[in-house]
Amino acid sequence: MASDGWTSPLIAEWDTELRSGDPLRFPGYGATLRDATGESVRTGLIEMAGVRCAVIEVRFEHFGGSMGTVAGEKVVRAFTRATDQRLPVLGVIASGGARMQEGMLSLVQMARTTSALSRHAAAGLLSLGVFRSPTTGGVFASWGSLLDIRVAEPGATIGFGGPRVVAQVTGSLPPATSHRAESAYRAGLVDAILPPEQQPLWVAAALGGACRPLELPAGRPGIPTLRRSVPSSAWEVVSQVRDPGRPSGLEWAAALCSSWVELHGSDPVIRAGLAVIGGRRVVVVLTDRHAEGRLGRPTPAGFRLAQRAFRLADRLGLPVVTLVDTPGAEPGPEAEADGVAGEIARTLQAMAQLRTPSVCLCVGEGGSGGAMALAHTDRLLQLEGAIFSVITPEGASVILWRDASRAPEAAYLLRLTATDLRELDLVDDVLPDGGPTAVDRARSAIVHALDTAVPGDRLDRVDRATRSRLRSGQHISPVLSPDIALASAEGKI
Repeated sequence: MASDGWTSPLIAEWDTELRSGDPLRFPGYGATLRDATGESVRTGLIEMAGVRCAVIEVRFEHFGGSMGTVAGEKVVRAFTRATDQRLPVLGVIASGGARMQEGMLSLVQMARTTSALSRHAAAGLLSLGVFRSPTTGGVFASWGSLLDIRVAEPGATIGFGGPRVVAQVTGSLPPATSHRAESAYRAGLVDAILPPEQQPLWVAAALGGACRPLELPAGRPGIPTLRRSVPSSAWEVVSQVRDPGRPSGLEWAAALCSSWVELHGSDPVIRAGLAVIGGRRVVVVLTDRHAEGRLGRPTPAGFRLAQRAFRLADRLGLPVVTLVDTPGAEPGPEAEADGVAGEIARTLQAMAQLRTPSVCLCVGEGGSGGAMALAHTDRLLQLEGAIFSVITPEGASVILWRDASRAPEAAYLLRLTATDLRELDLVDDVLPDGGPTAVDRARSAIVHALDTAVPGDRLDRVDRATRSRLRSGQHISPVLSPDIALASAEGKI
C-alpha cells in the first residue's frame, strides 16, 4: 500500500467514495480537486506476518499529505472500524499538516482523529506509526504522535512546524540538527530509525507476528557459561556485583527474549520493549549499568519511559518483566530540578496500579528507591550473586558513622544478599548467576512466576514481610548490633 511498496497489499480499501469539497471556496482549490487523482489518506485492511491490521496511509504526493475534512473522516472511520473489529492500527505517515484551503474545518480534524485514537486505545488495542518525510503539522500534533510505538526513516523531516514555517515565525531556519528523525530519536519522540527495507520486520514484530531479536552492541559482557561462586563476605558480593565485566539488564534481556521492539527514551540507562519470553508476549523494562558510562543511575526521563511502558502493558493486557541492575537514581542537581523524586513515586504508582501479572529479576545491584520503583512486582526473583539494599554500603557508612571506610561493615548489617533477603521473605526465589543452564532456568522461573502470580500479590508479599517483623519484634539497630565482632572474625565483613 505504501509508496515504496513494502506494505502488504490491501485486503480491502475503505471509504473510497469520499471526496473532498471546497467549503471555503478557496481560490484555485476547486480546480485542484477536480484534477486530483486521489485523496491524501487511504485506509483499509492489510495482513502482516499473519496478523490482520487496519492501515492508515497519509500520502504526501496528494495535497502534501494534508488533513482536510475527508482525510480526517477517513482516519476517524478507520480507528472506529479497528475498535469494533479488535484490530491494531498501523499509520504510515508523510504529511505537511492541516489543509489550509479548508480552514477551521480542517483544524478540528486534529481533535476528531485524536478522540478516535483514544477510543481505540481505551479498548486495549495497539497502534503503530511509520514516519516518512515529512511528518509535520496537524497530523504529527494529533493522532500521529499518540501512536503507541513509532519508527522513522533516516533523515526524515519531523516536527510540529516545518522548517519554512519555523523560519517565518522565528526569523531564522532551524539548525540542521533540528526537525530530523535523528533529533526526535535522541529526545525519545520516536522509538527507532530504520530504512524502509527494515521496517516490515519491525512492524511484524510489533504486531506479534514475527521475531526480531535484541542485538547487543559490540564489546558487551555475556552471560557466563560457568557458574559463579558467591563469596561469603557481603562486601565481596557487593564488589563482585559491580564488576565491569558482569552482565547487566541488557545482556539478560538479549538472552531471555526471542523478540524485542524498543520503546525508546532519552535516558540510555532505562530500556523498555515489547518482547517475547518463553513464548509469552510481555513488556520488559530494564536498567543497564554499562550504558554510556553512567554507572546505571536512571534520570527522571528514564523513569518516565518506565511509566510509559507500564501504562502500555496495562492497557494491552500484557504481563510486565523488569530486570534490575542499578545503584540507585541519579541524585544530581539536574535530576533534582527535573523532579526525580516525583518520577520515582509515579513509577511506583504505575506499577501499583498494574492490572496484569508482573515479575522482577534482580540481576545485579538493586539500590534504593531507583531500583524499588522497578521491583514492586507480584514476584521478585534474584540472582544468587545480586544484592538489593535500601542504600549503598558507602552511603550508609557515611550517614551512620561519617566514615566511608566502614562500608564493608555496613554491607553486612544491611542484609542485602540474596540469601539474606530470602530469609526476610522479601525474595520469592534465588537463581544461579551463570552456568550452562542459567538462562533457561531464569526464563522458566519468569514464565512460572507470570503463570502463578495474581496482580496485587506484590503488595501482599511486602505486607506479610513487614507485619511478620512487627509481630516478632525484630527491630535491629545497625549501630548497636552485637554480631559485628563475630561476623568480622568469621570473615563475613
